[in-house]
Amino acid sequence: MSPAPRLVAFDLDDTLAPSKSPLDPRMADLLVRLLDVVEVCVISGGQFGQFQMQVVDRLGAATPAQLARLHLMPTCGTQYFRHIGESWDQVYAQNLTEDEKSRALAAVTESAHALGLWETETWGPILEDRGSQITFSALGQAAPVAAKTAWDPTGSKKTALREAVAALLPDLEVRSGGSTSVDITRKGIDKAYGMSRLAEMTGIDLQEMHFVGDRLDEVGNDYPVKALGVPCHAVTDWEDTADYLDALIPGLSRS
Repeated sequence: MSPAPRLVAFDLDDTLAPSKSPLDPRMADLLVRLLDVVEVCVISGGQFGQFQMQVVDRLGAATPAQLARLHLMPTCGTQYFRHIGESWDQVYAQNLTEDEKSRALAAVTESAHALGLWETETWGPILEDRGSQITFSALGQAAPVAAKTAWDPTGSKKTALREAVAALLPDLEVRSGGSTSVDITRKGIDKAYGMSRLAEMTGIDLQEMHFVGDRLDEVGNDYPVKALGVPCHAVTDWEDTADYLDALIPGLSRS
């Protein structure tokens, strides 16, 4: 990776933390150290409240100056938040219309039932209206990691659902999200869109960024960032990311 990046961006679930879980203290410490030397972005399918619980609330050691270098992009970059003063302010949101929302909810509900993927025992809501994104979570948003991992170990269920919903919504973007989820946004909006907007908002060229994610394979929801040409590093879980940052940060500090 050369030259050294000015900004390092991360997926959240299974990259910085286990799915829907708060950062481990080791990872929180590494992110605070990273914020000392470069801009940092977190971009993922979750809504802002999820970012707050998983990331922001775990960065108690971060100073206002460090938080000012943190860019949060919930719902795959359809929303953008910055720490201004003492609060997190929304810079933009690409919200779906009421018609788009209702059609998306109907399509994913119909398809999940038709494929036998509508579960009756869940942890929290299966469907969520996140404003700029409709999300289907097969086991509910609060499902434990072990249950989500066991539900679709090969990804075939999620892929079948995504394809069925996409056929019903040709004017919208439908993609695989987390381990049990499918996300629906406006057409052409994915993590590549979010990274491109980030380049516009910060003035940092895409080639001066570096993206870390666990789903950089061609069917993964991180792949659009790789296809965009952003330098990327693939990881398997948060501990893999932590080991990578342990090696990366000293070099950035010297650059």
